[in-house]
Amino acid sequence: MDVLACCKAFSDITRARLVNVLYHYELNVGELVSTMGMGQSRISRHLKILSDCGLLISHRDGLCMFYRAASEGPAGDFLHCLLPLMDQDEAIRNDLVQAAEVIRDRANRTKHFFDSIAVKWDRLSSEVFGSMNIAQEIFNRVPECATIVDLGCGSGSLLEYLGSKTRQIIGVDYSSKMLELAEQRCPKGCDISLRIGELEHLPLRDEETEFGIMFMVLHHIVHPGAAICEAARILRSGGGFLLVEFKQHTNESMRTEYGDRWLGFADTEVQAWLENAGFALQSVDSFPVNKGLVVNIFQARKK
Repeated sequence: MDVLACCKAFSDITRARLVNVLYHYELNVGELVSTMGMGQSRISRHLKILSDCGLLISHRDGLCMFYRAASEGPAGDFLHCLLPLMDQDEAIRNDLVQAAEVIRDRANRTKHFFDSIAVKWDRLSSEVFGSMNIAQEIFNRVPECATIVDLGCGSGSLLEYLGSKTRQIIGVDYSSKMLELAEQRCPKGCDISLRIGELEHLPLRDEETEFGIMFMVLHHIVHPGAAICEAARILRSGGGFLLVEFKQHTNESMRTEYGDRWLGFADTEVQAWLENAGFALQSVDSFPVNKGLVVNIFQARKK
């Protein structure tokens, strides 16, 4: 780390504001333009300076580049010392308010998208999975237990399968329209609780359930790692967890046709999130599906 280069980069108020925002949120250039109220070329120029000296970390997701402030190593230590000193600045505080609004708008767009296509969701899903019976693959990996939670249950495609595995099912989704459809598919003779909520802030108590499933929802979530941490929170010690997700890909049509936020995830990225949340990974199985995509099933257990 070049300390002088970092000090010089941080000495510009615009770059200091950018670093502070990206210390709290991971954003792309378009979202930073909305947050900061500046032109794209100006934002991009400052991002390059900050990236070149190591204060920012970037990663590409399809055609989008996302940025966040360094949180580890010498650059992370440098920012840990400086950023708390900026809390009293009004412009700095306002940037965080604007960034939070951008995040809320993003989440609301996702909710409205799923509300609008709820009745068509099963057909859209079948276009991706084709002849693969993904529900059966999940069913085969779910043990009999007292309580199962389907995190991001959508229209309830898994609920009818899970009824024979448990006495109680909890379904959580952000879309009220999806939950209305899920209610129609609830199996008889089983205690069903459908709850509206965000996966990063689950409406469940600590250790409320024995087994959790997160089926094809992580790529819609703003903070995927936070959602996995929440899944760990609500699971009892030793509880099982199935995460079904796309392997990282470059099919941009998934954003426009299916409302995807992320174009899948690298295996190592998911494994790091699981480990950080307190899960022990047991197995990973991969299945090629339509549209040139691959679906991974991660099976893990809470330590």
